[in-house]
Amino acid sequence: MFKLLNTIKTNTNVMLIGDWCILITSGILIVLLFQHLWTDQRATNAQIRIGDTIYGTYSLNQQRDIHLHGTLGNTTISIMDGKARFAQSPCHNQYCVHQGWLSRSGQAAVCLPNQVSLELVGETKPYDSLNY
Repeated sequence: MFKLLNTIKTNTNVMLIGDWCILITSGILIVLLFQHLWTDQRATNAQIRIGDTIYGTYSLNQQRDIHLHGTLGNTTISIMDGKARFAQSPCHNQYCVHQGWLSRSGQAAVCLPNQVSLELVGETKPYDSLNY
C-alpha cells in the first residue's frame, strides 16, 4: 500500500510542458467564458406585471414611486439611481420588500399573494436556463 502511495506522489510532482500548456489554456478559456456568458449587465428598464398582464415598463433613469393596486391591496415600487425595489406591500411575510434594491438585468422580485412582479430588463436578455 505504501509503495503505491509513494509511486502516486512521485508521478504527480512531475509536470511536462504539455501539462502546463493544457493547464494555462484551460485557465484562459474559463476566464473568457465567464466574461462572455456571465456579464454583469446593468438594467435599463423595470417591467411591472399585475397578474399575467404587463402593467408598464419604466426607465430606471428617472426617480419615481409607482403605486399599484393588486389582489390584496396597494403596493409601492420605488425607482431611484438605476435601481428598483418593492417599497411597500400588503402581503404578510414581506419577502418582496426584503429583496431590496435590484440593479442588474434579469433580476426579479415577486409578491405572490398580491400578484405583482417586478423584473429588470436590459438591452439584451441574459442567459438563463428558462430561456433555452
